[in-house]
Amino acid sequence: MPSTKIDCIVSDGNRLGESPVWSVREQKLYWVDSRGPMIFRHDPTTGITEKREMPSIIGSIGLRSAGAGKLVVAMQTGLHKLDFDTGTLDFLNDPEPDEHENRFNDGRCDRRGRFWSGTMNDTRRDPTGSLYRFGSQGEATKMLGDIIVPNSICWSPDDRTMYFADTYRMQIRSFKFDADSGTLSKETLFAETRDRPGRPDGSTVDAEGFLWNAEYNGGRVVRYTPDGRIDRVIDLPVALPTSCAFGGADLETLYVTSATQRLGPDDLAAQPDAGGVFAIRAGVSGLPEPEFFG
Repeated sequence: MPSTKIDCIVSDGNRLGESPVWSVREQKLYWVDSRGPMIFRHDPTTGITEKREMPSIIGSIGLRSAGAGKLVVAMQTGLHKLDFDTGTLDFLNDPEPDEHENRFNDGRCDRRGRFWSGTMNDTRRDPTGSLYRFGSQGEATKMLGDIIVPNSICWSPDDRTMYFADTYRMQIRSFKFDADSGTLSKETLFAETRDRPGRPDGSTVDAEGFLWNAEYNGGRVVRYTPDGRIDRVIDLPVALPTSCAFGGADLETLYVTSATQRLGPDDLAAQPDAGGVFAIRAGVSGLPEPEFFG
């Protein structure tokens, strides 16, 4: 493969950059610094980045069909609706009000307008997390349990397969997915990273049905074939990539978020763009990000 051009478009030193989402409507990129806690909106045409401070740790965000700047936000305090422009925050649901050590982590909308997000223990790495499916009114259905760190939520282009990773178990799993009912079955091992330093973090799927995964502590993103074989590896100038999403006018730019948490002074000196957001011309197009219908 020819060398791949990698640009750091925003070098903001996020402690835990996560959940990149491209808005086709706005032609802008959203992402979060989970531990900021902050939500960002970046216009690649002007280079302007806007910020919205949030009241608690953020796991993930999704677009809402209500219009520009309208988001759904999974935070430590549950699921909320947010108007990015005004800062108005409306509570939807907290399915774990008594799990005080838990917070939401990775999340994404499916193509039927439901939002999926998983919880994790943020104090100890105990398997107290669960994966929830949220309906249009915020109603929550528990889909999986016994989770340490939930990540990699995404779907194949034909909606027949859902992907999910428990990062600390170093595995990406695939499920048979019924898009109409939003149910999972036939869990299968898709890929694992036990033979390398990186752990599977956030993922996205391209228009060809290949899965792209950010390897946390691996310093790279990996493209997998639909049957789980490594197709391509892109090395990054940072050790802690966290998630990825396709965007840009042609949906051919792969945006990758990253983190600085747990990096020492020597690491930060060697990685000046750690915690930044990177843009990669991937040579393949992604798919429009689905929106939450709530």
